[in-house]
Amino acid sequence: QVQLVESGGGLVQAGGSLSLSCVASGSTSSIKFIGWSRQAPGKQREVVANIDSGGNTNYADSAKGRFTISRDNVKNTVYLQMNSLKPEDTAVYYCNARAYYYPKEYDYRGQGTQVTVSS
Repeated sequence: QVQLVESGGGLVQAGGSLSLSCVASGSTSSIKFIGWSRQAPGKQREVVANIDSGGNTNYADSAKGRFTISRDNVKNTVYLQMNSLKPEDTAVYYCNARAYYYPKEYDYRGQGTQVTVSS
C-alpha cells in the first residue's frame, strides 16, 4: 500500500507561480512512476507530469516549458513547480503513483489540492 498526501495548492494570479508537494508513505520502494494529474470542473482528468524511478520525466503539452516535476527519494516527496500560471490551469491537482508488486501493478491517488488561477 502507498499513501499520498498533497500540499501547496492555493489561489494565485495569472502569471504567478505555485509549488505543489506530495509525500508518499508506505511501500514507497515499490513505486515506479509518480506524478501529477488534474481535473477541472466539467472536464476529464488530465495527466500533467510524471517521473519514473530513474528520474525520467514526461509532461503534458500544456505543461511543457512552464511546469517542472522533481522528486526527492530521501524524503519520498515529489514536487511540481508551476510557473506562468494561466486561468485554465485552475483545477484540483492529484498526486498519482503506480507501484509494482510482482506480478501486478496498482495505482494510488492522493486526496487532491485545489489550484485556482485568477485572471
